Amino acid sequence: MHSAEIIALSDQYILPTYGRLPFCPVRGEGALLYDAEGREYLDFVAGLAVNALGHAHPAVTRAICEQAGQLMHVSNLYYIEPQARLAQVLVQNSCASKVFFCNSGAEANEAAIKLARKFGKQEGRHRYEIITARQSFHGRTLAAITATGQPKYQQGFEPLPEGFTYVPFNDLEALAAAISPRTCAIMLEPVQGEGGVYPADPHYLQGVRRLCDEKGLLLIFDEVQCGLGRTGRLFAYQHYGVEPDVLTLAKALGNGFPIGAMLAGPRAANVLQPGDHASTFGGNPLACRVALAVLEQLLDGGVVENAARVGAYFFQRLQQLPARYSFVRQVRGLGLMLGVELTREGRPVVEACRERGLLINCVGTHILRFVPPLIISQADVDRALEILEQVLSSLS
Repeated sequence: MHSAEIIALSDQYILPTYGRLPFCPVRGEGALLYDAEGREYLDFVAGLAVNALGHAHPAVTRAICEQAGQLMHVSNLYYIEPQARLAQVLVQNSCASKVFFCNSGAEANEAAIKLARKFGKQEGRHRYEIITARQSFHGRTLAAITATGQPKYQQGFEPLPEGFTYVPFNDLEALAAAISPRTCAIMLEPVQGEGGVYPADPHYLQGVRRLCDEKGLLLIFDEVQCGLGRTGRLFAYQHYGVEPDVLTLAKALGNGFPIGAMLAGPRAANVLQPGDHASTFGGNPLACRVALAVLEQLLDGGVVENAARVGAYFFQRLQQLPARYSFVRQVRGLGLMLGVELTREGRPVVEACRERGLLINCVGTHILRFVPPLIISQADVDRALEILEQVLSSLS
């Protein structure tokens, strides 16, 4: 099918929940995408930070084919070998003790919310409130959008579940003041993604950890977007010298195959018991086999080290933009999770880059986000920056 036919068919039969760009990718290889007409694009969106290993990675393709020929799905009523092996790898390389598998980041955060509430009810206590940060993003389910500190995601879905309090990000004093006798947990992204690519201050997260220890609260880190190599470390929390009690993952874990995970540390590992939570498809053999292949590349394939090295180069190059363009306000981020804040609308920049063969996206209305595959090279960055600067120069 041609692009026009795909667009027309989609508009006719798919609910309009996305503001889609007129672009129809049909094939990918590494950091490149190709549309229905065969045009090539450098992909610095990577499925919204999902395709950490790029498109059509041979190890992922091989894992899918081999496991699909053996066993795709069985119920969690039984023991599943790839699930057990994946949990072992995650625990041995993190601060966690146990893992719960699901299908997405939103589901992982739902599981964390339920765990926190049950934790708050232990020993006859009545603690159920969770403190989150303004400009945070935790998913699109009803509880997850309520946890999200951005009203635009909540409008039209009221009444929202009670039990969430919002404080400014990187403001330890405000967070401490928000803790009440009803608080059971604090839930944060070490690097806010949809909120505009804002890394946490190290002293802030260290202070939050101390508060949780003093008050008997759970500390939940949402690393759905910033985890699994994206920041140049396997987990973003490793930059800060702080370990959470609960860690949520998804996106890069399956490199495009749906899988999410909630990791629980020693204080939280025994809170949920049989019957408390479940996921029919969560942790099925195919998803877990794919995730094992992904983690093998992240742990032993030099991918995370590449993200750190190329990310530092990319950041350094982007930092030169404010001096050249008056409408470039700030550059920020960690590893290959980078944002460029403009003083004007970002969508025209996104569209002009796409027309020249570079895919990026805009969060909010004026922050350009760059979350390319973690396998990109310095040459890929140079090519992307050449296109970006052509566009920015045309807007000057």
